[in-house]
Amino acid sequence: MLEIKNLHVRYGNIEAIHGIDIKVEKGEIVTILGANGAGKSTTLMTISGLIKPSEGKIIFDGVDITDTPGDKIVEMGISQVPEGRRLFGTLTVEENLELGAFTIKDKKMVEKNKEWSYSLFPRLKERRKQLAGTLSGGEQQMLAIARGLMSNPRLLLMDEPSLGLAPILVKSIFETIKTINESGVTVLLVEQNAKAALKLAKRGYVMEVGNIVLEDKASNLLTNPQVRKAYLGG
Repeated sequence: MLEIKNLHVRYGNIEAIHGIDIKVEKGEIVTILGANGAGKSTTLMTISGLIKPSEGKIIFDGVDITDTPGDKIVEMGISQVPEGRRLFGTLTVEENLELGAFTIKDKKMVEKNKEWSYSLFPRLKERRKQLAGTLSGGEQQMLAIARGLMSNPRLLLMDEPSLGLAPILVKSIFETIKTINESGVTVLLVEQNAKAALKLAKRGYVMEVGNIVLEDKASNLLTNPQVRKAYLGG
């Protein structure tokens, strides 16, 4: 479904991504692990069309989307749940969801997606008229995920969905990601909670300073001594 070939990304004179290759098959959950500054978020933002690569190709469903604008990429079926949630704090829960559906012209489809979001996160339905900025951290993360689903994505890019959440909420968010995937949405997940991500994912990549240094089945990465030492606490 997604193929990244020899991707290079520069910020001015500094190269942040040094020619990486990543593949995501339809229906998979694939995770990218790595320390802060490894280039994980840059990779997702480049797929989303928010950053332009200096070299390489991004192929989605057989179509080259390397130079496609971000709004068109959303229309094609890729949506991103950004790190830090990036909600519109002065708008209600419902208004945030409707903004997530800005590329969809069919009103019935928007309502259907909204109801699906509320079934995944019943707490959002209870708070649908509440301003997003007044929600708890966990509720804001639920809203960020729900907003990402409003555009009918076939591929959902998720950047640190468990960051800053209490352990009980982390478990709940990961269960929801599994449900989303089982409903037919392919997921590319960047996550600092390496153990939870690898238990959920089918395959994983490990990034270090702009390079992919390891690629394997998630079950193999969980038992890999190098990965255990660096990301799983020994």
